[in-house]
Amino acid sequence: MNTPPRWRSATRAVLSAVVVAAALTVAGPQAPPALALENGLGRTPQLGWNDWNSFGCNVNETLVRQTADVMVSSGMAAAGYQYVNIDDCWSTRQRDSAGNLVADPVKFPSGIKALADYVHGKGLKLGIYSSAGTTTCAGYPASLGYEQRDANLWASWGIDYLKYDNCGDHQGRNGQQRYSAMRDALLATGRPIFYSLCNWGQESVWTWGAPVGNSWRTTGDIAGNWNSVMGILDAQAALTAYGKPGGWNDPDMLEVGNGLTDTESRAHFSLWALLNAPLIAGNDLRGMSATTRSILTNTDVIGVNQDWGGRQGYRLRDDGNTEVWVKPMANGARAVVLLNRNSGSTTISTTATQVGLGSGTSYSVKDLWSKATSTTTGTISASVPGHGAAMFLVSGGGTPPLEVTSALRGTGSNRCLDITGASQVDGALLEIWDCHGGANQSFTSTSAGELRVYGGTKCLDVYDRGTANGTAVELWTCNGQDNQQFRLNSDGTITAVGANKCLTAAGGGTANGTKVQIWDCTGASSQKWTRV
Repeated sequence: MNTPPRWRSATRAVLSAVVVAAALTVAGPQAPPALALENGLGRTPQLGWNDWNSFGCNVNETLVRQTADVMVSSGMAAAGYQYVNIDDCWSTRQRDSAGNLVADPVKFPSGIKALADYVHGKGLKLGIYSSAGTTTCAGYPASLGYEQRDANLWASWGIDYLKYDNCGDHQGRNGQQRYSAMRDALLATGRPIFYSLCNWGQESVWTWGAPVGNSWRTTGDIAGNWNSVMGILDAQAALTAYGKPGGWNDPDMLEVGNGLTDTESRAHFSLWALLNAPLIAGNDLRGMSATTRSILTNTDVIGVNQDWGGRQGYRLRDDGNTEVWVKPMANGARAVVLLNRNSGSTTISTTATQVGLGSGTSYSVKDLWSKATSTTTGTISASVPGHGAAMFLVSGGGTPPLEVTSALRGTGSNRCLDITGASQVDGALLEIWDCHGGANQSFTSTSAGELRVYGGTKCLDVYDRGTANGTAVELWTCNGQDNQQFRLNSDGTITAVGANKCLTAAGGGTANGTKVQIWDCTGASSQKWTRV
């Protein structure tokens, strides 16, 4: 929600109270999550920046260009941030005679298309804002009833991201109807546009948000103070089951370096990363301190957020003013946050067994802030400063990687990895085909690094243990050899371990029936896959 700054605190408190109550009464983690929106985006939570928290309506072309520059020069882009998002107040107060939104010519003299070109030239993506009502929160024209017209306009400008708010007259339509209408309009443009629902956690959006958007706000607005961050954190505890690749719970933007102390900022960033929350910076990047920059670009913490397994962290223990939060990682490790809500320092402890690691005599521990590594026989403990958090990555105890079953959609083709003819015979070739949810498109990643199918009896296999470019990928009875080991990488590629080459649609093909082979890893779209 983008209420004017003088209203934000009170409004946030009311809405947060509502969503906390709802979260505690809804069948949170026990309810089956809906299927994700299949627009190919949001396979990991989005990273970027938004102008609202620091600038409100004072947005303009110069600010956006300078922010894009700094996102690159500061190392944020290299750390994974890609979206530069314009919020409310970017348009004129009226549509033009054809009914189109018009970028304010004073704020954006070059126009949004030229601005998108500039941002794209930096290797980044541009986002824009509207509302699922008749007006935005600041009283500008919004998109209810104009969904396809506005979506077409944004696509023509090269927009990559839409934040869609909940202000204005709703004309008697519920949230799911209003947000679904814009979803359909965005999909109809043919342009991949990340869709961020901002309905403030109303109408239990987490129960229907997955097939509608790539993320959904679970609360009212955040503010740059510790109580706000902790209040919003509390609202997330019951929502763990609803976020997954393609759609994420969104506890609002980051306030790192924006009213919080450095200690509070590290805790805030740790927790949002553990929650698989979108990491959308809300500070003025152009003047941020070295400490703020180091927090926002901590690649170890970002790596927890971007883990391909997509399991959201959860609150393991609540001891009043101290808490233990845990996130299972795809490789079997556990990310652990020890949170201290008190004003003074205190020691917080847990054990490897408590956080879900198997029995063992030695565990590896990495402090994700100090970067120190150590071993432990089981105790995980730290002296945590007031309003602070310690964050660790703990592994060992023979805990296997997560076994995740999904289809694998090719980024370049928008088609799924498929066993030709649904054959279960050894030697059947792999290809790409329209995604249909059949058993011959459902693969389970195992602790041994296999991609198993048909109940686990058959595996993806590189033909005859070949290592040459163009070697076919086939179906074969699982045998434990390294030509049946595949590593799913965070950039979307899948490495055939024995050959050290990437799973590739032959010739960069996108048509049904294009065979799949191994090839030198180039980063091409024919080598990138998303779990669906």
